[in-house]
Amino acid sequence: MAFDPRHKSRVLLDGSDRAAARSYFKAIGFTDEDLSKPLVGVAHCWIEITPCNWNHQKLAEKVKEGIRAAGGTPIEFNTISVTDGIAMGTQGMKASLVSRELVADSVEVVARGHLFDAVVGISGCDKTIPGMVMALARLNLPGLMLYGGSIMYGEYRGRRLTVQDVFEAIGAFNAGKIDARELREIESRACPGAGACGGQFTANTMSTAFEMLGISPMGFNGVPAADPKKAEVAFESGGLVMELLRKGVTPRSIITKRALLNAIAGVMATGGSTNAVLHLLAVAREAGVRLSIDEFDRISRKTPLLADMKPWGRFTAPEMYEAGGMAVVAKRLLDAGLLAADAPTVTGRTIGHEAQAAREAPRQQVIRPLSEPIAPHGGIAILRGNLAPDGCVAKVAGHAERVFRGTARVFEREEDAFAAVKAGRIKAGDVIVVRYEGPKGGPGMREMLHVTGALQGAGLGATVGLITDGRFSGASHGFMVGHIAPEAAVGGPIAALRNGDAIVIDVGKRRLDVQLSAAEIKKRLRAAKPPKPLYAWGAMAKYARLVSSASDGAVTG
Repeated sequence: MAFDPRHKSRVLLDGSDRAAARSYFKAIGFTDEDLSKPLVGVAHCWIEITPCNWNHQKLAEKVKEGIRAAGGTPIEFNTISVTDGIAMGTQGMKASLVSRELVADSVEVVARGHLFDAVVGISGCDKTIPGMVMALARLNLPGLMLYGGSIMYGEYRGRRLTVQDVFEAIGAFNAGKIDARELREIESRACPGAGACGGQFTANTMSTAFEMLGISPMGFNGVPAADPKKAEVAFESGGLVMELLRKGVTPRSIITKRALLNAIAGVMATGGSTNAVLHLLAVAREAGVRLSIDEFDRISRKTPLLADMKPWGRFTAPEMYEAGGMAVVAKRLLDAGLLAADAPTVTGRTIGHEAQAAREAPRQQVIRPLSEPIAPHGGIAILRGNLAPDGCVAKVAGHAERVFRGTARVFEREEDAFAAVKAGRIKAGDVIVVRYEGPKGGPGMREMLHVTGALQGAGLGATVGLITDGRFSGASHGFMVGHIAPEAAVGGPIAALRNGDAIVIDVGKRRLDVQLSAAEIKKRLRAAKPPKPLYAWGAMAKYARLVSSASDGAVTG
């Protein structure tokens, strides 16, 4: 039986009983002809505060042109964004992960409320990307996600910059290694225009993961924001969503267990952000797929690290695109027998077909051959232990050391940890502990780039560890362990730590432990007094009541 392209909007608009609904559409310029065609929502995250989403309105126009050319009626609407690079290190950062749920909720509600037949989600900065895909999975309407693209790299004294360099320059300035003029030069040159952060940080990690997942067309997300081809792929996305609609292809037929494992392999092969664990768990839950945190470690152990990308490597996302993009990574994984080649994608072709069609730039240096991996394993490890019985996430890309032993320096919030680094009170051999920053305790699970950037800038990145029930920016690197579960706010063992405790991070054994007896940990937890909740009402308080553990994706549904 053929799929009805107007499977939702027909109920909304057809017949004499729906005259009032049609009159509203006509008030703003829609015609009877428009209303006889499928209604396709075009959701985006334009906001006048960030380069990440600055091009969304222009991209939406191109998507709409593609939809009209293919026989549909586009309806544009926008949702919110919270920009991590701006909010980082402040209370505003608590809103970042909360915004992922609000993006998903708002897109879902608008699409359900107006009976759209299909949806294109345009995303930009970190949380809007998974938020859009979570909404597509909930709605299960024919649709796809288009990423607005990476920012181009900045340049200073022959060095290519990203926002990571600004955060690390802050640390260098505070340590007296650079002066105020150089800090201002780096600040002014790092972000040259529209687009999301330029390394394999969270935005580009999720962008590439969703090409591997198949919910974004292979190669479309990788086109940088400032590249003229971005408008072309936006137009093509409009035509593609109409093809999905005519065929009745829905997101849950794309977001399968095999496809999610492909996405995880893509993250591991590119040294992607630890936030991918949180976001792919959330997407799996919305799609009704059972996915465990341990799957990430299983895949990481057998997936070689191939892409030499910032924050720990040499290259930026636009350079990855020039090298051939994620299709080349997919081809490497296919050749290694690590890709579920038969997984479908929104292009109508399998991921294996997309991999075979990869076009690799001659003599490119960004993506290594299988014979010369950067490391034999992926960039992320899942640890457990007496500090993280439900698991935690460590980023292992960029350093060969497998064990770090240090002395706990305990902080109840991120600002205090940053102040200690800035004042020179953190020394080699310390393990910074930042707790009560988890999904409930924060609330909102802040990223720690202000702290990790300061450590790198001060020259302490290789000699100081940091563990937290919060998160890390994709731009963080070093001995960093986040997403510790259970979190301190619900009585997790991290709440028992005190200054001077001996902590062991053992990546090889996949362990995070404090050298205390179980009885001592239990005794301390009985005496632990969590801080008073920062928010007693409003969206933040609601989020704290509803949100799940980080090991389950920190979802609210």
